Amino acid sequence: MTERYVRSIRLLAECFHAFERQSGANIRCRTGLTPSQFDIVATLGNTPGMTFKELGERTLITKGTLTGVIDRLQEKGLVDRITQLEDRRSTLVKLTKQGEAEFKRVFAPQIAFGKQSFANYAEQDFEALDKELTKLHANLTGKQPKPKY
Repeated sequence: MTERYVRSIRLLAECFHAFERQSGANIRCRTGLTPSQFDIVATLGNTPGMTFKELGERTLITKGTLTGVIDRLQEKGLVDRITQLEDRRSTLVKLTKQGEAEFKRVFAPQIAFGKQSFANYAEQDFEALDKELTKLHANLTGKQPKPKY
């Protein structure tokens, strides 16, 4: 007999994968960026830049993939790497002027696209979903998650 939680975990994973497929296809089609590249551009938008460590904490990109994504964004002229003078082991990644323009071009339309999946959600639906996901996150990690947005 299967444990009850397995059904819920499967549903959660299926929702995540469906959203990823839908969102990723829209990102590729409308922006010409990969989902990981979009994640970096969106995270860096309207900031003075972030270290690799900060980007790893604030994005959905694994540490091993982050360097390659930054390399490709740098090749496109969208980001610069700046070595920190106070700690030469730390590198700041920031959007170039072209990167800022790309952020302004792609961010709002992608947010509007993703919002469509939640069109029938009222505020209490979001609050209930947030409460349950926060509880699950705390159970999985042993700590309360930091707000990302």
